[in-house]
Amino acid sequence: MLKNYFKTAIRSLLRNGLYSGINIFGLSIGLACTMLIVLYVKDELSFDRQFSQSDRIYRVNSETVDPMGNVHKMGISGVFQGPHFAARVPAITAYVRVQHTYREIKTLKDVESQTMTFADPSFFAVFSFPFVYGDPQTALRQLNSIVLTESAAKKQFGKADVLGQTIQLKDKDQFKPYVVTGVTRDCPQNTSIQFDMVVPFHESPEQEGRSENWFNFFLTTFVVLAPNADVASVDKQITRAYKSDAGLAIQEAEKKYHFTDKTAYTLEPLKAVHLDTDIGSEGLANGSNPIYSYLLSGIAIFILLIACINFVNLTVARSLKRAKEIGVRKVVGGSRRQLMGQFLGEAMLLSLAAFVLAIIEVALAMPLFNQLANKSLALSYLLDGRLVVTFIALYLATGLLAGFYPAVVLSGYDPVRTLYNRFMPAGKNYLQRGLVVLQFTLAAFVIIATTVLFSQFRYLTTKKLGYDDSNLVRLYKQDLTSQDVKLLREELSKHAEILGVGAKDAGFSFTGGTINGNVGTGFVYATIDEQYLPLLKIPVVAGRNFSPDFPTDTVGAVLVNETFVSQAGWKKPIGQIVMMGQDSNRRRVIGVVKDYHFESLTTEIKPQLFVMPSSGQLGDVYIRIRPKSETASLEDIEQTFRKLFPLNPFSVTFMNETNLKNYESEARWKQILMFSAIITIIISCVGLFGLAVLSAERRVKEIGIRKVLGASVANVVQILSRDFLLLVLLSLALAIPCAWIAAERWLRNYPYRIALNGWLFGGTALLVLGIAAITVSAQAIKAAIANPVDSLRAE
Repeated sequence: MLKNYFKTAIRSLLRNGLYSGINIFGLSIGLACTMLIVLYVKDELSFDRQFSQSDRIYRVNSETVDPMGNVHKMGISGVFQGPHFAARVPAITAYVRVQHTYREIKTLKDVESQTMTFADPSFFAVFSFPFVYGDPQTALRQLNSIVLTESAAKKQFGKADVLGQTIQLKDKDQFKPYVVTGVTRDCPQNTSIQFDMVVPFHESPEQEGRSENWFNFFLTTFVVLAPNADVASVDKQITRAYKSDAGLAIQEAEKKYHFTDKTAYTLEPLKAVHLDTDIGSEGLANGSNPIYSYLLSGIAIFILLIACINFVNLTVARSLKRAKEIGVRKVVGGSRRQLMGQFLGEAMLLSLAAFVLAIIEVALAMPLFNQLANKSLALSYLLDGRLVVTFIALYLATGLLAGFYPAVVLSGYDPVRTLYNRFMPAGKNYLQRGLVVLQFTLAAFVIIATTVLFSQFRYLTTKKLGYDDSNLVRLYKQDLTSQDVKLLREELSKHAEILGVGAKDAGFSFTGGTINGNVGTGFVYATIDEQYLPLLKIPVVAGRNFSPDFPTDTVGAVLVNETFVSQAGWKKPIGQIVMMGQDSNRRRVIGVVKDYHFESLTTEIKPQLFVMPSSGQLGDVYIRIRPKSETASLEDIEQTFRKLFPLNPFSVTFMNETNLKNYESEARWKQILMFSAIITIIISCVGLFGLAVLSAERRVKEIGIRKVLGASVANVVQILSRDFLLLVLLSLALAIPCAWIAAERWLRNYPYRIALNGWLFGGTALLVLGIAAITVSAQAIKAAIANPVDSLRAE
């Protein structure tokens, strides 16, 4: 009997090749999307779990609260926290400090800038990265030792076995040899600890002697707790140790610098760092947000659910053609249980074919998905034992979900009525219509979400930043001085393509200070020369800019932005006194700079203060070039730089490209949602097509009679399409409010965002309605132009 069922199922599927193909393709798309998302979520949850002590490794986080109540959380600390906490808290069995920075490496051909990781000798004891060559316990004990990954070793020496070889690293003003003492496997993608080269972290005598370095945050500290240690208790002991050991430093900072911020330290599990939304992976790599997993999982569920709905609709739409087969089987003794078994078997067979096709689709889509999701997933990950069980369960659930309802409906047909051609499916097909409404509600929701994300991304990438980033080149040089900038400006001014040169320190620093001696505040400060603001076309709205005509500007003057003035509550900012946290000089405000977006538009403009350099406090040179002279300008800049600074690596970036990189996450999600919207609308239209076929087959004689009585093709198309378009309109009525609420909540994450309006949602509604109308009308026209004689011949 089972063999007969199998043959019958195969013949039925082959006989109705179009329906079978649509069913298999639709299910395979849903399954493929689900497989990819399962792989993504598994990878997200596997971060930082490969180390032997992962359960006991914690990051030391810091939290500062200024007198105005502003809270600033950080995942970084200073040089003192690790050794002091380890000495005072018995539950801490080990610590390691990690700092990622850049260093110059001298190669046979040139000097290049290389990412460098400084770490305590305990680094490889805490993080159990596998070694290919060398001993992880002793690799970083020597002062001038260095550990490379296999890729870094092959890049520098052409091979991996390089123990004892030396690498020339720049230390201050000279290059020093570092001996390779170990080679590790390349860091896996699913870890927050990424490195190419590791050298020992050693504290200088100056750092040891300065007690106020408790407040100098620039590296990441990890501690290892004893087995079964109580983390809450350890947090309390750390707080007591900090107040005790840093008490003198706290008093000194408050007395000397008027630094009144309150600082506290907490421990965060290493496993939680990757998906931390409060602090993130500050100082580390590959930070993420769990919202991505939730969104992708929701998209996968949407698509799989829509595919299953299609299966139900198309199977029921095909049921009229199988009515006589069902009637004959019942007349010759077939039971309803046997018929249900047969139809469920056909559904499982279709699901199996869809599952196989889905694996092929996953293999083909994996490179694109990795690019969109910024992952390094491989098809071999599907062979994981838990995933295999998950996918088997998914296959069974999909087959049962898609096949159960059609099996119940088809097995319940009345054999007498079906054999006499008097059978019509009972009821108003409320379930099928409800499924279509659900399909298009989900599809419209995804399309609206895509439209909102597209609009927000366009807003982020086209909004004026308050400065001109076009034709602006940024050149980095370590230990850049004012004299270096002066030399560059003089040499570059000889080239017609160069329009101007300005300088600023690399990045932005956050600190605190006092206003008029008694009001504390936190702000971002930057060191700039007098050419920086004019070069970037940032106006000074009150007072004046820095000027070499005023020698005291380097030690006694500051510029502030409009947000700083607003937060300080000044009516007349010019002449006000500001003292920075680590600066004992009183500085007078000489000008107010118009607010500009010195960070991405995902961050609100902060209070900002500018000082003029007195020594080597710079790092970035900004060069304005003539439009459409990129090639010639970069050649002139490189030649000039290499002539003046032959031992420094040459590295330039265009500011407009750098600004676009700030929105790489939004760009990826824009593409992911775009593909999701396309898939959902295609599968939804296939479902609508199936219901249109069912309706046309049920009303074939009605259509014939109407045509005989004089109805036109347009009349028939209108009659057949009206009900379906009403379903789509109902879907839009459900989807638009839900999408509006979701979009409004999502946009709250952006301080600068688009305004939701009716045009955005109305345009999307018209698009969905138009696509549905085309889908339904195609089948309606086919039914309307059919010869009525063929449908009425048996009457």
